[in-house]
Amino acid sequence: MARTSIKIIGLLRDTADRLQHGAPYQWGHMGSCNCGHLAQTITKYSKGAIHEAAMTRHGDWAEQLREYCPQSGLPLDAVIDKMLETGFTREDLSHLERLSDQHILNYLPPNAGFLKHNVRDDVVLYLHTWADLLEKQLLESISLHKLQKEAVLNKIAILDA
Repeated sequence: MARTSIKIIGLLRDTADRLQHGAPYQWGHMGSCNCGHLAQTITKYSKGAIHEAAMTRHGDWAEQLREYCPQSGLPLDAVIDKMLETGFTREDLSHLERLSDQHILNYLPPNAGFLKHNVRDDVVLYLHTWADLLEKQLLESISLHKLQKEAVLNKIAILDA
């Protein structure tokens, strides 16, 4: 699963919020589908630019991710590069396209029911749940004692300078 970071949590929430507030959604369009929307958030490319990049090779996001090669020079591979550099994995992206990561599905609210990968509201719920799960992991990794100790050491280091 993606690295737990404030940046990734923010990207997931921003993507969910854009979708929730009416950004064009079309699962069969490489720039307007689940991964396409996350790619828009990360790269700031338009849906059209992402779709056009994807058309240089055959296949949906799952196939494109399987064929991904960082040295290919293909436009969608450059988009995927940016997504991976942010901290997502190829598996994360593949799961996002199908809303299939079991860790995220297990963390859904009890009344969520079965998610459909091509339904906007289900994508929004999946993205928010993923962000919530990463936020929980991030908070669990924080030790107040360690933070206080580091703050004291940093203060002393500043005074010694």
